[in-house]
Amino acid sequence: MQTAINLWPLLGVLVIVLGFVLRFNPMLVVALAALATGLAASMPLETILATIGTGFIKTRTLPLIILLPLAVIGLLERHGLRLHAQNWIARFTGATAGRLLIAYLFVRETTAALGLTSLGGHPQMVRPLLAPMAEGAAESRFGKLPEALRIKLLALCAATDNVGLFFGEDIFVAFGAIALMHTFLLGSGIDVDPMHIAFWGIPTAICAFVIHAIRLHRFDQRLNRELTVLPPASAVDRELTQ
Repeated sequence: MQTAINLWPLLGVLVIVLGFVLRFNPMLVVALAALATGLAASMPLETILATIGTGFIKTRTLPLIILLPLAVIGLLERHGLRLHAQNWIARFTGATAGRLLIAYLFVRETTAALGLTSLGGHPQMVRPLLAPMAEGAAESRFGKLPEALRIKLLALCAATDNVGLFFGEDIFVAFGAIALMHTFLLGSGIDVDPMHIAFWGIPTAICAFVIHAIRLHRFDQRLNRELTVLPPASAVDRELTQ
């Protein structure tokens, strides 16, 4: 006889979704979601508070690890880090946004393949350095970017970091995904050496690099096509066309 599954604790997920959509305080949303989940699961209020307190004690050093780099990055941005990055990349006449992002993709994927996954990231690399440099490279050639193209460029900066990390770390044999695939295959009766799994991640990583590099190159072509101002025709040219 099958037992009924209580789905009411999933209300906590709904609380999180609504809280983030309505842009409430994240800490308040998470606390309310935990409270709603516990009450829906018929847990006593004392047990809910004790569970939240235990989780906080076990991870009390986590906010320090997260907030310290953010504070340092915020201080650097306050003293002009983004402006200096834009001015520095603007000195290179041959630099384009696409070429810069392709170079970063190669470095990010290579370092991730060596296990150095913390060298990049959105808060510590993309926002304070990569995005301003890519924007500066584009503006040095075409001037102020239209808002739609600027948002597209920022999205490509974030996507470049994601692609490089995701496909690069699958080559590193000590990464958790390799162990997960090895365990899953072993449970299915397929014994594959983790080194072989990591090795056959190389073709996928190469394909991901080529495909995303083509996307970045096409974005450079789009900028040239939409933002390049043609010089006005001279009087001689107008007479010849007539």
